[in-house]
Amino acid sequence: MLIGALIALMGHSATGLAANVSEGQRIYRQFCVGCHGVGGLAAIPNAPNFSRGERLMQPDMTLMMSIKAGKMAMPSFNGILQDHQIFDVIAYLRTLQQ
Repeated sequence: MLIGALIALMGHSATGLAANVSEGQRIYRQFCVGCHGVGGLAAIPNAPNFSRGERLMQPDMTLMMSIKAGKMAMPSFNGILQDHQIFDVIAYLRTLQQ
């Protein structure tokens, strides 16, 4: 029974379990706004426009791995942000879609 509960929890997104949108906004403003812009409007070429939902159709775990690894001009945040902080940012990003 315990194994079944663990498997069921693994199927849920981490942001659904304990993400903090306000903390995600604070972290976004500190680390992300310079390139991804206020409100998710891309501030540099090739950055996704989060206000249009670009790249946000991916599962939370996929987005987390991209943030941890870095992508193109975006540096790796592995060792800079903890996993729960990354999930907070992802939860905030999902609020930007218009």
